[in-house]
Amino acid sequence: MTNLREAREALGQRLREIRKGAGLTGRALADLEGWHESKISKIEYGKQTPSEKDIRAWCLHCRAAGQLPDLIATLHNVEAAYLEVRRIRIPQWQRVIAKMEADAELVRLYEPGLIPGLLQTPRYIRGVLETIESLYGGPNVIEASLAARLERQTVLYRGRHRFHFLIGEQALRTVVGDPEVMVEQLDRLLVAMTLPRVVLGVIPVDAAYRIPLMNFAIFDRKMVQAETITAQLTVTQPREVVLYERAFAALGEQAEIGNRARDVIRTAMERHSANG
Repeated sequence: MTNLREAREALGQRLREIRKGAGLTGRALADLEGWHESKISKIEYGKQTPSEKDIRAWCLHCRAAGQLPDLIATLHNVEAAYLEVRRIRIPQWQRVIAKMEADAELVRLYEPGLIPGLLQTPRYIRGVLETIESLYGGPNVIEASLAARLERQTVLYRGRHRFHFLIGEQALRTVVGDPEVMVEQLDRLLVAMTLPRVVLGVIPVDAAYRIPLMNFAIFDRKMVQAETITAQLTVTQPREVVLYERAFAALGEQAEIGNRARDVIRTAMERHSANG
């Protein structure tokens, strides 16, 4: 889903199916709860977001109590799923992400085209932030955001957190800053691979197509964060989290790890050194 309207429409469609499955017309359901009939139509066609109380009443009258937890999780997704990118790049958002990472015992992260933020060097971070600023405009918060992102990285060295990174080989090839920055960045990956609670896999550039190319992070089995060009998507619905876990497992089967991953990284370093 690409925007809030589509998220509302998807929830409304599910509620409409539940109502029809119960054999109720929109008017009949509205009468049971004392609603105006137009409220049913607005909810079902994504023009109005129902409240949690609305969904509980809907399930009660449609004898669908078993679907209530999943529907409420979907509602929470609709209410909080999308965060504008202009907020993602500010220091405050870095602190929100830092708390997610600190609260999770296991973080699994897939990034097809860039080095993950937790593994980025200062110069690489600066290159990424400068690109974002040039695309989206707004106040210059590069220095504060850079500092906040570096602070996030301390989670790699403390506590009992475990991290499993899967990155596309394209992330090793895409030049952020200049070739010198890339050589430094890829050397940082080799160092990170020696950390006891870090697993890093590289998915070859010619690997078979398995899932849509969108980066995402899974926090334990509770929440997924995924990015689009314009928004940050938060997924908490259990059945959707499971799909991301399956996607991550499929990608993991394709990834080079250990010495083979190091060889891919070193080859990319040599290519950047030659271009520097």
